[in-house]
Amino acid sequence: MTTFNSDFSDTTKRDRVAFIQSCWHRDIVDELRDAFRQEFAQIDTRQVDFFEVPGAFEIPLRAKLLAESNNYAGIVTAGLVVDGGIYRHEFVASAVIDGLMRVQLDTGVPIFSAVLTPHDFLSEGQPEFFKQHFKTKGAEAAQACAATLGGLAPQQAAISG
Repeated sequence: MTTFNSDFSDTTKRDRVAFIQSCWHRDIVDELRDAFRQEFAQIDTRQVDFFEVPGAFEIPLRAKLLAESNNYAGIVTAGLVVDGGIYRHEFVASAVIDGLMRVQLDTGVPIFSAVLTPHDFLSEGQPEFFKQHFKTKGAEAAQACAATLGGLAPQQAAISG
């Protein structure tokens, strides 16, 4: 079991970022992945390794395994948790976000969540709206990842003084 690594200069020197996506609603989540890939390539030189899991519920375990490998400066996650007319989606979304936060705090590897739970997905036109929305979120995830990884080591140095 890996313990928390507070040496962010070590973590952020790693030359790879992991991207984990769930396969439910693949046509929409792929839009986020593609936008992330395009934006990240323009703003950071790290290699991105892509991983797939069946659904969002499986993302935290894969994130933990990847974080504990000590190969990744950060891990980006993407998925779509949909309200299909039962309340279960709220439990899934909460479990995923709680799990990702736990991985981040347990390992010291930054985790970026683009696992989204729309309020209204099933209405007419919403799937098409979310395809476009996920493109925006993919670019935003790339920007957040690059900015965070670029800022952690200098912030730690300033605090350690």
